[in-house]
Amino acid sequence: MSLNSFGHLFRVTTWGESHGPALGATVDGCPPGVPVTAEALQHWLDRRKPGQSKYTTQRREADEVEILSGVFEGVSTGTPIQLMIRNTDQRSKDYGDIAEKFRPGHADITYWQKYGIRDYRGGGRSSARETAARVAAGGVARAALGVLLPDLVITGCMVQMGPHGIDRACWDDEEIGRNPFWVPDAQAAEDWAGYLDGLRKSGDSVGAVIEVGAKGVPPGLGAPVYGKLDTDLAAAMMSINAVKGVEIGDGMSAAALTGSANADEITMGPDGPVYSSNHAGGILGGISTGQEVVVRFAVKPTSSILTPRKTITKSGEETEIVTKGRHDPCVGIRAVPVGEAMMACVLLDHVLLHRGQVGDGPRGQIG
Repeated sequence: MSLNSFGHLFRVTTWGESHGPALGATVDGCPPGVPVTAEALQHWLDRRKPGQSKYTTQRREADEVEILSGVFEGVSTGTPIQLMIRNTDQRSKDYGDIAEKFRPGHADITYWQKYGIRDYRGGGRSSARETAARVAAGGVARAALGVLLPDLVITGCMVQMGPHGIDRACWDDEEIGRNPFWVPDAQAAEDWAGYLDGLRKSGDSVGAVIEVGAKGVPPGLGAPVYGKLDTDLAAAMMSINAVKGVEIGDGMSAAALTGSANADEITMGPDGPVYSSNHAGGILGGISTGQEVVVRFAVKPTSSILTPRKTITKSGEETEIVTKGRHDPCVGIRAVPVGEAMMACVLLDHVLLHRGQVGDGPRGQIG
């Protein structure tokens, strides 16, 4: 049973554990001739790696990616690309106290109930560290998309931390890279710094909402009824460790709208259809409209905290647990580049599926 893979034509399999010798990804289906270098992939991994500010885990990992196969003379060969990231700063002794206990809110208990064995050192496969492999694979997807859709731009950001949201009237794309929270609102970044610092010092954690947008997506990606673009995007984002909710466009908020308010009215522009709004998040009937594709996902608070919590042992005894070690007070911060990577992987997969079904010729021309 292989359940560590996702994608159809562009298929990614991740492997490895948080405290094992290495982790990585096998990427199959990348078209040949795509420029792929370790240096280019490293750019994306550097945005996700831990220890870059006091607001993330202080585990120091270089996250240096190695390309073991599928690339020759700087370009993809069309064969499987094997990516490896070595773990260099494990402190497994930090987890000795929880070998017999389950962390509330964590996958410890369900892994044990399903398999009868679990890697308690950092959570094994359930650790957020697994996402480093996704970001590396996402770098390959971005490289291919750069060839196939050169105008595509994927941008992720944090739009909510705990109960605190951004002021969308202050949205500034340039601000996203200027602060440690990937937030497009300078005032929010300043306010959140004090809020998260207080939580960090108290030994607690908090969740977040991440938004990922893709501009330059052509119309026509996705297929009814079980191959919808939003179906695969939702599954991809939901598969990220710690994610508990996903929405496309207005998502849950659309339930509060009337039909007249929710409808994205259409007029004819010089280059094709023009939409008055984007409540649909760039997808109708599972097929992209040509507008920006917008996805949001909610990340729960980190389960490994210093605040004592009631739990049980493997033998069923009631006890308390305090998780020592180095953990993110808001794991949502480092989820931003992960969400971007998953968006890239899904979009590339659907570009290849689209070409395979209908080719590159003109279809459904309007006007």
